[in-house]
Amino acid sequence: MVSTNAKLQERKLSAFARGQGNVYPVYVERARNAEVWDVEGNRYIDLGTGIAVCNTGHAHPKVVAAVSEQMARFSHTCVMVNPYEVAVELAERLNAAAPGDSAKKALFVTTGAEAVENCIKIARAHTGRRGVIAFNGGFHGRTNLAMGLTGKVAPYKQHFGPFPADLYHVPFPNAYHGISIEQSLSAIETLFKVDIAPGDVAAIIIEPVQGEGGFYLAPPAFLQALRALCDRHGIVLICDEIQTGFARTGRMFYSEYAGVEPDLITMAKGIAGGVPIAAVVGKAEVMDAAPPGGLGGTYGGSPLGCAAALAVLDIIAEEKLVERAAAIGEQFQRRLMALQQRYSHLIGEVRNAGAMIAIELVQNGLASQPNTALTQAIIANASKHGLILLACGFYGNVIRFLPPLTIEDAVLEEGLSKFEGLFAELAG
Repeated sequence: MVSTNAKLQERKLSAFARGQGNVYPVYVERARNAEVWDVEGNRYIDLGTGIAVCNTGHAHPKVVAAVSEQMARFSHTCVMVNPYEVAVELAERLNAAAPGDSAKKALFVTTGAEAVENCIKIARAHTGRRGVIAFNGGFHGRTNLAMGLTGKVAPYKQHFGPFPADLYHVPFPNAYHGISIEQSLSAIETLFKVDIAPGDVAAIIIEPVQGEGGFYLAPPAFLQALRALCDRHGIVLICDEIQTGFARTGRMFYSEYAGVEPDLITMAKGIAGGVPIAAVVGKAEVMDAAPPGGLGGTYGGSPLGCAAALAVLDIIAEEKLVERAAAIGEQFQRRLMALQQRYSHLIGEVRNAGAMIAIELVQNGLASQPNTALTQAIIANASKHGLILLACGFYGNVIRFLPPLTIEDAVLEEGLSKFEGLFAELAG
């Protein structure tokens, strides 16, 4: 039977839970670097890379070879039963790559949400405290505690409560929407007076660049102020670098821009080229607070994931992907700023950190008037123009671009031209 996108979508709707939807009714048959082909032979330029997962592109030969070789040796024993050298080597290399000079240790899990939840466990064990502060608009996952930390209700938290207690939210600094660094810090101080004393706070968790929240960048001065505040009160600073890590932002981790050393860092997405693995890396004295047996999971530190992640680290170094991310960001910035000049009433802001790029769509040039309808129309029509795009944002009015860091210049220019055509068609 010949598969078509329509037939497969019909089968999926019958077989999958409604809550696990899909952006495009486009079913992938194969992919290479930044190009994807569906079951009908249509070609797409992937500017989403599985939500910042395939930083090294689809099916990078070195990742494929590493996973194939590991699979031929063994696929699983559980690192908590019979460990293996690839896990030890990966922990050593991630510890060395993490920002700061403190001695580091690592923990392996399977998903980003697990990494977040384990950070909170570790922080509470280290401090003996209960409270956790997160930020409005932040996204930390779909498990219960991670949902509680997420600062956006629909669709992530609606219908799914109750959530754990002792979780608090404050505004994220956002100059475009009129929230200053001073206002965010003042909100934390108010929280200390109104809801929870600083001596009861175990951790502050922050995405240095908000992902689902709209690609808003935390100013370096704010991250530095958070570091000082946490030091003053004995609070663990957690940087959720799940989407910002592994060269995506023009640094290995975004917190490097601020010269800040987090106590704990979450890592996932771009870590292994699409093979499921996640990690927590942090200061050794903090990481060792949890007792033996208190951390882990059956698939945490999968040998296949470890082998893939080691290959990804090699590729980042050999192909200079940190520098490449910065160059990609400049290329996008130049083309999108030109587009903004033509459509200043619709494109409120262009922003990027390396190859983590976004445009915020508005009405009448006003930040206070999000243009959700245009954003939805762009996403809905992207596949007709041979593109894979993603939206995000507190109001769903941000287009985010996450191209592979290995994308060829010609393909990148083609993708940008396709996007410009799509935008012009819908902008009128």
